[in-house]
Amino acid sequence: MTNHSIDVIGTSRDALGECPLWDDRKQILYWIDSHARLVKARDLKAESLREWELPSQIGSIALCESGRLLVALADRFCFLNPETGDVTHFVDVAHPAPNMRLNDGRVDRAGRFVVGSMALGRREPVGELYQLDGQGNLKVLETGICVTNSTCFSPDGKHLYFSDSLSHQLRRYRYDSASGAISERTLFVDTTSLKSGPDGATIDTQGNLWAAMVISGQLARFSPDGRLDLLIDLPTVYPTCPAIGGPDFDTIFVTSISNSGNALKSENPNAGAVVAITGTGARGLAECRFNDL
Repeated sequence: MTNHSIDVIGTSRDALGECPLWDDRKQILYWIDSHARLVKARDLKAESLREWELPSQIGSIALCESGRLLVALADRFCFLNPETGDVTHFVDVAHPAPNMRLNDGRVDRAGRFVVGSMALGRREPVGELYQLDGQGNLKVLETGICVTNSTCFSPDGKHLYFSDSLSHQLRRYRYDSASGAISERTLFVDTTSLKSGPDGATIDTQGNLWAAMVISGQLARFSPDGRLDLLIDLPTVYPTCPAIGGPDFDTIFVTSISNSGNALKSENPNAGAVVAITGTGARGLAECRFNDL
């Protein structure tokens, strides 16, 4: 048990909020509203909110060494300069089937972006897991995925986690940060008993994996051996992804859904909000940055 508290941040509400990232250099929280094609940034101290509209739906974002953001759009990657608002094309993606888009992603400990794709409006295992480096080289790491989510890395970078949400299974792979190779796929945890597939996830300093249980409206913490040791009920109905940040890296930010465009829709006033959880005892790691220099 923890003596945690949960606060709703601001009045902004998202249709499909995803991919919160804490920028420890600027002390800013970034996240996206995928359906609204918006990247958002909140300065918690100044209580200010900025938004940038992108050309298509957004799957995920990543902090970059240059200070820019790497943005995974439906079928390509681009850079967003938060200072100027300029958007620069980087790399196109050739999906293996029609009606697909990029989805959840995370930067590895060596500065590469690992991101998956998904089929839109159907349960078809045509999604792929990609690895993108700063020179624009795009490599396929895994195939046969319906909806890629929960992408994150162990603190030492030796394991990659991700889920195919529709399978309710979180996978773990051995990951070679030097070469970027993956191996030794194992089942980390099956979330069927929690009555939800896992959505976004993050890792804390102790190697615990925090995953949003989007259907049950909870945040789950799994120990490094895959044991469920904490469940937090959330006020946001459909939580999507956590990130641990704040000035002391002790606040868990969670995005959520008000209208996913298909099955998930709620009139709850907190649906689509970003919430901040404190008092769990968790400590986060600084987000790895895409090596674009």
